[in-house]
Amino acid sequence: MNAPTEPAAGGLPYDTHPKTPETKLPAGACDAHCHVFGPGDRFPYAPGRTYTPVDAGKETLFALHKHLGIERSVIVQASCHGKDNTAMLDAIAAGGGRYKGIAMVDADVSLDELKRLDDGGIKGVRFNFVSHLGADADIDGVLRVVDKIAPLGWHLVVHFDADRLETLAPILKRIPLVMVIDHMGRVDASRGLDQPAFGLLLDLMKDERFWVKVSGSERISRAGPPFHDAIPFARTLVETFPDRVLWGTDFPHPNVKKNMPNDGDLVDLLPLMAPTPDLMQALLVDNPTRLYFTDRA
Repeated sequence: MNAPTEPAAGGLPYDTHPKTPETKLPAGACDAHCHVFGPGDRFPYAPGRTYTPVDAGKETLFALHKHLGIERSVIVQASCHGKDNTAMLDAIAAGGGRYKGIAMVDADVSLDELKRLDDGGIKGVRFNFVSHLGADADIDGVLRVVDKIAPLGWHLVVHFDADRLETLAPILKRIPLVMVIDHMGRVDASRGLDQPAFGLLLDLMKDERFWVKVSGSERISRAGPPFHDAIPFARTLVETFPDRVLWGTDFPHPNVKKNMPNDGDLVDLLPLMAPTPDLMQALLVDNPTRLYFTDRA
């Protein structure tokens, strides 16, 4: 992997020496949440971005996945590239059918543009309700996009701070699409499994439209590496909703300001999250296949 040449504004540079995981991943394993950043001289970052990351283009991502034993992936558009999905589409095109994507779009996005994105391997749209990423997505705009993407069979990916869920949940329940919640709802691991935010997430997950990513252990942890305080939350979600959970590295870990994870270590958390072969197979292979790769033979 190429070493970053400068620290990212607002976050640490990613670990350029991922360890070789002890965990052997099943065939077809999917990283369902990662990003491509630039390189900025080819794919400029958005003028209104709230952070500037270290470049981590498709070659860096592909090398990481090969090293970790990951065969497929879903690249998620990050706010530093705004609504310009070009870098992601370029990576998907280079991925030989093994990569799909989640875009960010404007509320007034045209049907022709959505068709172009669909042809490029996009399977859904992401909306942010996270303070450090700027203004929340406009709810009316979200609903307008929902109407446009429903015929494509796409879904929503929703990224929110845990304290937003009480307000967001009633709105999300009105949306007639599959919705994927990022990073275990960004709960605070130090507050325990009985915290209201996690209870709201579990309640939302009872509705079969909702899926959740057991990614971002380093984000919800308060104990630091090896982030074991995040495991009870991930394991509860995996064991309670085994057919609607996904996992991702979140590489290159934007906006991590301390305790930058090593991606090999994150892979080695998987047996703690999904402690049986059946749970691991569902989390890493079967579930992402159903959601993202049904168009493949």
